[in-house]
Amino acid sequence: MHNLPLNPKYIGVLLLAGLPLLAMAQTPEERGLAIAIEADKRDTGWQDQTASLEMILRNRHGQESRREIRSKALEVEGDGDKSMSIFDSPRDIKGTAFLSYTHALKPDEQWLYLPALKRVKRISSNNKSGPFMGSEFAYEDLTSQEVKKYTYKYLRTEKLGNRETFVIERRPVYKHSGYTRLITWLDSEMYQPLKVEFYDRKKALLKTLTFADYQQYEGRYWRPSKMSMVNHQTKKSTDLYWKDYRFKTGLSDRDFDRNSLKRAR
Repeated sequence: MHNLPLNPKYIGVLLLAGLPLLAMAQTPEERGLAIAIEADKRDTGWQDQTASLEMILRNRHGQESRREIRSKALEVEGDGDKSMSIFDSPRDIKGTAFLSYTHALKPDEQWLYLPALKRVKRISSNNKSGPFMGSEFAYEDLTSQEVKKYTYKYLRTEKLGNRETFVIERRPVYKHSGYTRLITWLDSEMYQPLKVEFYDRKKALLKTLTFADYQQYEGRYWRPSKMSMVNHQTKKSTDLYWKDYRFKTGLSDRDFDRNSLKRAR
């Protein structure tokens, strides 16, 4: 799920079995895991990615504010992805940059560069549920969704609009998540999410994320043009409009070290 991508390498016979495993899996837990592994496998090998996006924040009264962002990501073999987001507007936050290292089992590492203070602030691993730059996306929503970070359960197959989907329950196994479970509607052809429901620590529905206008790149990788996060408790929402996706541009680890936050322009 990108940017909520499924990108780890899951070791074991399940990965080698591939699609036939979906038919062989007997329990809901086995089938849910098999579907997650297949989704991961289909979205592996893109190496690096850049894109531009517009973030639109709406308060409960419908008033809007807009932000322009550049995004880049690096696929990391054997671990989670590295990503960076750089704010170009509005003027008061221009130059703010967010760097994230996703990990499968150990805590993710995240930093925020604040140009007004000229310093890099590390995001505490126990603050995953905090809002990112005032949006309805939490810090943990911005990491790649590594297979090993969740347990899985297949719930059912159903249509969402005119698309056939697998409905999967995921439960975070990493510490300090703001969620008890996530229900994902995964397109059965693209193996990409169309909708995700997030349930808070009180097990109440907190947010719903929807994905729209998928396009295929490099003849293989599906990416959405729009992501919409609605907070049902605060009545606020955040839309992300993605464009100018590019892959295999030659990015390296050096483009994602902590010093690169201060170089981001």
